[in-house]
Amino acid sequence: MALCHTAIGAAPASRKGPARRNSRKSAPSGPWRQPTYADSTLGDNVDGDDLTIRRAAVDALGRYNGSVVVADPDTGRILTIVNQKLAYQSGFQPCSTIKLVTAFAALREGVVESSTMLRLSKYMKLDLTGALCHSNNVYFAILGKRLGFERVSRYARLFGLGEKAGLDLEGEQPGTLPEEPPENGGVGMMTSFGEGITLTPLELAGLLCAISNGGTLYYLQYPHSQDDAARFTPEVKRQLDIGQWIGEVKTGMRAVVDSGTGHRANYDPNEPIMGKTGTCTDYKAMAHLGWFGSFDDAERHKLVVVVLLTGGKSVNGPVAAGVAGSVYKNLSEQNFFARMGNPPPASLFTTQSCCAR
Repeated sequence: MALCHTAIGAAPASRKGPARRNSRKSAPSGPWRQPTYADSTLGDNVDGDDLTIRRAAVDALGRYNGSVVVADPDTGRILTIVNQKLAYQSGFQPCSTIKLVTAFAALREGVVESSTMLRLSKYMKLDLTGALCHSNNVYFAILGKRLGFERVSRYARLFGLGEKAGLDLEGEQPGTLPEEPPENGGVGMMTSFGEGITLTPLELAGLLCAISNGGTLYYLQYPHSQDDAARFTPEVKRQLDIGQWIGEVKTGMRAVVDSGTGHRANYDPNEPIMGKTGTCTDYKAMAHLGWFGSFDDAERHKLVVVVLLTGGKSVNGPVAAGVAGSVYKNLSEQNFFARMGNPPPASLFTTQSCCAR
């Protein structure tokens, strides 16, 4: 089990049970334009999906208004997208998921080593694992200021931010990167909260695929049919020179799930899940956001699972982590990972609408 590494002053994340699901459709309350609960399956085309994964994702998302993207990190194949309309939009503020890009940029540029203890206040110091585990904003703001805007922007583009993640995905819009440091907090807010950036669930999925597979950034491809899926051919966008530092970042991502902000994804201590939460308010969209980007580290087969929840204050990164954990748990209970490599039953090949609520 990976634990948060801290020196002084950082309290461990509390452990709470899974968030209670509300089955009612709710209208936005307060300043929010996005409802917290909605039918997120409306309009989805699932002809090319892995329907076992689709059912697991739909069940895990429940009545939340959001999107779940599941991809194969070793090929870039999208296995399902719940709420395709939301996933294809031009993006939302990445919140603390941007800390993954900041971590790799700082490590590769020699700004910090993973074991370096940065003093954040009179009584608190953290290393990289602890900072990821607790999603500490001060730590990553310091890294951003040391890196500077130009280097931060270069690494963000290298990881696929600001460009389409998919190959020939009709309707997909790219996220955006600022041309200058954001007025609200400058580069420090950019590298800790994602200020000035918009990120799509597809872009985050592509980034996580590259971390999971050792540095290959694939074009994400979404088969239109089971015949397309059978003929699937991976397409590489570019190779990322990050292999030397992946293990160090993965240690922090494991701590996020084992004992940090994403502990609700930890459905089984024996199943290694790596992840990063994100919680913030996107004032342009007038929505409170809950992000969780993750992948499992199983030997036989890996999956990337990205969850984005939009709505009011009741959605956040830990809730999104619980949704992702339920995806993995649902698949594990169906013995999905043990069966990988065997052809799926014919009943999974269908053109009918699947998993709508």
